[in-house]
Amino acid sequence: MKKEPQNWYAYYKVKKPSLINRKRLVTTFLEMININSPSFHEGLMGDYLEAKLRSLGCRVLRQKYDASFNIIATKKGNRKNILPLILSGHMDTIEPTEGLRYSVKDNIIRSTGDTVLGADDKSAIAQIIEAVTVVGEHCIPHGDVEIVFTSAEERGLHGAKNLDYRKIQGKHALVLDSGGRVGKLVTAAPSHISYELHVMGRPAHAGIEPEKGINAIRVAAEIIGAVPDGRIDAETTANIGMVSGGTATNVVPKEIMLRGEVRSHSATALKRITSDIFGHARDVARRRNARVRITEEKEYRAFRIRQNDLFLNFMNDTFLKCGIRPEHVISGGGSDANIFNAKGIRSINISTGMQKVHSTDEFIGMEDLVRGCRVVLAAIENFSEFSAQTGTREKKRSQRDSLCSYPFQRCLRSGSCDRSRGRVCWRS
Repeated sequence: MKKEPQNWYAYYKVKKPSLINRKRLVTTFLEMININSPSFHEGLMGDYLEAKLRSLGCRVLRQKYDASFNIIATKKGNRKNILPLILSGHMDTIEPTEGLRYSVKDNIIRSTGDTVLGADDKSAIAQIIEAVTVVGEHCIPHGDVEIVFTSAEERGLHGAKNLDYRKIQGKHALVLDSGGRVGKLVTAAPSHISYELHVMGRPAHAGIEPEKGINAIRVAAEIIGAVPDGRIDAETTANIGMVSGGTATNVVPKEIMLRGEVRSHSATALKRITSDIFGHARDVARRRNARVRITEEKEYRAFRIRQNDLFLNFMNDTFLKCGIRPEHVISGGGSDANIFNAKGIRSINISTGMQKVHSTDEFIGMEDLVRGCRVVLAAIENFSEFSAQTGTREKKRSQRDSLCSYPFQRCLRSGSCDRSRGRVCWRS
């Protein structure tokens, strides 16, 4: 039997040959960034991906919902009785994307015009497609792989919220939607509440009888100055990011809409800051003889993955086997991983290598594209063994924690219950 190297990091960094076709990977990425796909307008991107996935032998479903659609695909494995690994990215990009121009220089692909590049999140999709292609080309043993490409992620995780989870069997997911160097794993992300403050004053002619009006803009400004804002503490942020209203310069404004958000890793802090904001808004409105109508929406729930989590340890090992040192980060932003974790799917968001996302300076290195793809390929290759081991542990835990076949009171006659012996307590 071939002896495995003791130092996986050094071995893969120096000696491990790559099966990834770099040219094909880059070509796929460039083809996709040339497809305009802002949130809720992913149709052309969906057509491209359906054709690509079917050519790789995947079973593909376009799951529609009221505003857009998701792509759910399955690549059948050659190892049976193993839960699938879920690989996920999102099809949409933040705007502007129309008229994309980019350059390829010194192995860096970057935006050169007035648009984003779209590496967020098309770098993820390219890495997933190439990894699945390599698995098929080289007949690499693996279990089933479920591929989920969501829509409208950039506008509030709409695709993940409307995903038909009955179509998915996997309980572990890699979400490829984080920036920075390849090797970053998001182990915690906050809850997010968005809200609207509809401030209502009283209109009047600004030149003839302004004293009869109540200026909604001035009331809104006072509210903005009074509420908690910015970095509240290490776990909590708040922001008012949109203001709209007013009709003309000669009219005392009647209505103003303020739109804001609160994010926190702490449920207690989230509730406290939200209550403070709404309380200040009501107090200011009452003092100025105005009114305020408040609506709020829970966008997503926080998650935190423990350091001893089995899937996290699996991914740590996967990175090391690829010659990449893992780095755990706590994020202030949300992703589809928040929704997946809330649905009971253990999900870790990892970096694809994209840099300066959500800006016209966005870029990604070709080497990072390849490194990220190598991680996905290694995860597919090794997940079946992890799944089998995890299943055995869960089965043993279930047997150990299950109730005795005898009534618990009967066990007490001979002392404490010993459930570790199986379903029937040996003491009975």
